[in-house]
Amino acid sequence: VSTQSTWACVELAKDWRSDKYLRRLEATLVVCDPSAILIVDGAGNVLEPESGIAAAGSGGQFARSAAMALYDIEGLSAEDIAKKAMSIAGELDIYSNSNFDILKVSSK
Repeated sequence: VSTQSTWACVELAKDWRSDKYLRRLEATLVVCDPSAILIVDGAGNVLEPESGIAAAGSGGQFARSAAMALYDIEGLSAEDIAKKAMSIAGELDIYSNSNFDILKVSSK
């Protein structure tokens, strides 16, 4: 786990909990770098998913479940898993759709 990313997320969570305006914000952030995936929520929690798979939003748990099921299939890249999982979430969740962008985090 990247110490710098973890530190930054903890500081953000502290500000989020204590700021007069931010504490009313109900949101979830997925933060990642080449060595860590973290989830920061409006309650001030900083979580590291055990499976290495993170998701946010109304269809997030559908996408996460689908990604976990696809993870062990040989020959699928992370991008392929993400695309298929998001498509499944778009079909199951009425607030999600199949329009999404994939951003790749590259290692140095």
